[in-house]
Amino acid sequence: MGGLTLWRYRRRFMVDGVQATVTARSRTVGLESQLELDGRIAASDFTPAVGPDAVRNHHLSATLPDGSAIEVEAGYVSSVNIGIAVHHDGRLIHESHPGRTIAYPEKYRETMAAYANGTMGSALSQDFGGGPSGASSSGALDMSAFKRNRIPLAVDIALGLLFFVVAKLTDLTTAAFVGAALGVALLAAQKITKVDLLGGLALFGIGLLLLSAVLALVFQSDEAVKYRSSIVGVVSAALFFIDGLAGGNRLAARLMAYLPYRDIDAARLGIGMGVFGAVLAALNLLVALYASTDVWLFYSTFADFPVSMVLILLVFRYSQGKVLPDTYPRYRHAHAERPGQP
Repeated sequence: MGGLTLWRYRRRFMVDGVQATVTARSRTVGLESQLELDGRIAASDFTPAVGPDAVRNHHLSATLPDGSAIEVEAGYVSSVNIGIAVHHDGRLIHESHPGRTIAYPEKYRETMAAYANGTMGSALSQDFGGGPSGASSSGALDMSAFKRNRIPLAVDIALGLLFFVVAKLTDLTTAAFVGAALGVALLAAQKITKVDLLGGLALFGIGLLLLSAVLALVFQSDEAVKYRSSIVGVVSAALFFIDGLAGGNRLAARLMAYLPYRDIDAARLGIGMGVFGAVLAALNLLVALYASTDVWLFYSTFADFPVSMVLILLVFRYSQGKVLPDTYPRYRHAHAERPGQP
């Protein structure tokens, strides 16, 4: 099937003495479900991560040893949970979540169905290539932003990989100090060479790196450093959120200069990034609290990427007024010209 598994759900039930299990796997490529009867795979279904097919429920049909038929309907009962309803010869015999409707979340249905069938990565490509409809929207896109930012993006990736390697060879505290020192050195090099190494949010990013190093110094243990990502994330989220409430004229405006979209509302971008940061901080805290250091290190370096990709797509669509356009702050398409590069 391929793709990274984000979460696995198991729903068990008995029917006429047969032990049955429905296993649903939420992957970066889509949702896969399998029906097992006494350990034997009897049926399976798959829907892509995005597109018109992504919003339908799964239907798993099988025949029991006595010749009777069962059909299992599987799908979302909330934004983060999967439920099943089992019918035996047309009669409902089991519900994993009694009284709950099995249906793709209404608030995301229109957004996801607007894309062509595919993975979350293909959704990002569709956005960059002219929107989910596939139509060209050159007036709303400035693809030169990628060319301008190829160096900062490469530096960000290199710093993340370096943190992973240093942490594996030494410890998390040392990795935090190395990251902060390199950030300061890159900022100094940027000032001297006049080459944009860190992007328009350089000072903001260096400030967060220094905060991370200070936390590592004050709380000198691997456990404390694991929580620093959540602390720094909350600080970053709060600053973006406050900036968004104030109109997005500072952090959000600087970030806009490094995005390919021309139709972004700065205030909504700031608020969206604030919520984005808070959610990632909460997820990091859960992994730090309930998983080993090695698992946390892998998650923070690699596994949170697909989660971030899904969330950032929603942030962009919210800031473009494609999601909740009439909520506060109301979407304002008033950006005929992009903010200048700082």
